[in-house]
Amino acid sequence: MWAHSMTVQDYQDLIDRGWRRSGKYVYKPVMNQTCCPQYTIRCRPLQFQPSKSHKKVLKKMLKFLAKGEISKGNCEDEPMEPTMEDAVASDFALINKLDIQCDLKTLSDDLKESLKSEEKKKGKSSKREESNELIQSQDTEEKLDPGEPSHSVKAHTVPQPGKGADLSKPPCRKAKEIRKERKRLKLMRQNPGGELEGFQVRGQPPSLFPPKAKSNQPKSLEDLIFESLPESASHKFEVRVVRSSPPSSQFKATFQESYQVYKRYQMVVHKDPPDKPTVSQFTRFLCSSPLEAENPANGPDCGYGSFHQQYWLDGKIIAVGVIDILPYCVSSVYLYYDPDYSFLSLGVYSALREIAFTRQLHEKTPELSYYYMGFYIHSCPKMKYKGQYRPSDLLCPETYVWVPIEQCLPSLENSKYCRFNQDPEAVDEGRSKEPDRLQVFYKKAIMPYGVYKKQRRDPGGEAAVLQYAGLVGQTCAERMLLFRD
Repeated sequence: MWAHSMTVQDYQDLIDRGWRRSGKYVYKPVMNQTCCPQYTIRCRPLQFQPSKSHKKVLKKMLKFLAKGEISKGNCEDEPMEPTMEDAVASDFALINKLDIQCDLKTLSDDLKESLKSEEKKKGKSSKREESNELIQSQDTEEKLDPGEPSHSVKAHTVPQPGKGADLSKPPCRKAKEIRKERKRLKLMRQNPGGELEGFQVRGQPPSLFPPKAKSNQPKSLEDLIFESLPESASHKFEVRVVRSSPPSSQFKATFQESYQVYKRYQMVVHKDPPDKPTVSQFTRFLCSSPLEAENPANGPDCGYGSFHQQYWLDGKIIAVGVIDILPYCVSSVYLYYDPDYSFLSLGVYSALREIAFTRQLHEKTPELSYYYMGFYIHSCPKMKYKGQYRPSDLLCPETYVWVPIEQCLPSLENSKYCRFNQDPEAVDEGRSKEPDRLQVFYKKAIMPYGVYKKQRRDPGGEAAVLQYAGLVGQTCAERMLLFRD
């Protein structure tokens, strides 16, 4: 449907029923009829932890900004191709560990048997080797001081290759243990007479007061994004949020530069011909919005509505994220970027920045706590990457409740279209129950649909109105005005 004007609360309620917008055109897929069902997906930023692949992208950006380093290889397709391994890596690690322990026990038993048989086969040759070793040990013993015990010689004898560990060298230690030992020695030098917090001397009884737990928390998303750069950094980088509808002065001042980035993106990445990404098409698609700008006192500082999040590098725009800021979420609409900087994986980087931006807005506006990523299409590999931003939820297409994506994936493996709500008795609580209360705008007047029916007496259009009421739900049907001519 074409939306001339819409409050941010109306659009929030619509996307919670599976709607999305493209410019002023607002649409909802018919899920059980389309070949590729599109499920609304949202991330929970407050519990979000970046994965290993996410951290690599952030570190790559920091290295580029600080030193100008450019990673080898083409990363243009990286936003679409992250793996699912991070979500289950810990489970596989545990299973592998248990398997290794079992294998080692079996291996030790097998080794004992094989060694016995090898000893029998070797016979005299093994005795000759032992006698040679005995002669070597005796020669070594003669070189020692007379008072030194002979057993120390045996402990430090270098074995023949393949005969076991070299006991003349210190035993191998884990790097973590070595670091702990170095820290303990350093603290002992700094504080010879005092107790070392968190360390216990060997042979001493444990302290009555347990040491304080060592904070070993992973870096937060903000720590990784906003890590300080050296004064001699190779590049200057900043992110600006400008209102696109109605257009702010900053948006107007940067419109042409932003459009040129969009045009290059469409031509290089999506192979559009030069005459297709026109200024009017760009404006209609990514600048026009039906959302009314709202600036309540208890809302975010930038207000609610439609915005462009501009990424500036050394004084020029290299990427733009089109977003809507709504009462309960930041909704991602589109991203375009300069193809010359595809090596920075700007698709992943911008998504992480938008998640961090949602967390920032949440600090002042607690109700705003979700990041909507558009549609998740399980049958389309290029759209499955959205499931990597965990924890996340998918919207049930029948009851419009949010279900954790982990619970949805097994069903999607078996069928493209799924009802995620497992309660067979559950229904759409927001469904249209009283269509006659739907609000209609007719002949410059606002009236309930029940009144309109009596005036218009057009039974042919009733099916379309009832379909509209069922798709938007009772609440929006009573708030929004359906234009009728």
